[in-house]
Amino acid sequence: QVQLVESGGGLVQPGGSLGLSCAASGSIFSLNHMGWYRQAPGKQRELVAVIFVNGHTNYADSVKGRFTISRDNAKNTVYLQMNSLKPEDTAVYYCNLQVRHPPRDYWGQGTQVTVSS
Repeated sequence: QVQLVESGGGLVQPGGSLGLSCAASGSIFSLNHMGWYRQAPGKQRELVAVIFVNGHTNYADSVKGRFTISRDNAKNTVYLQMNSLKPEDTAVYYCNLQVRHPPRDYWGQGTQVTVSS
């Protein structure tokens, strides 16, 4: 079983910065990617950013140039640095880990990010 533990999040003013981290533990085989999704009230969960095992990254258009995803393979940890935050970034952010064989997604418990003055 795989466990994901998130940290970070909180309240920040527009234009501010915040960092999230997610540590994975357990038996992780055939990893495909780790990343972050978010869900705002009344909206569907959406991709924010993912990083694949080969280092390739994929970002939502709405966060390109403002958010940066990175990872520490030795610690099985993925990070999300969020800069120039906007009120529309307010959401619950979920850590995601995907494996290939068999295909499965694991999710963290979610952490609240609120951007407000």
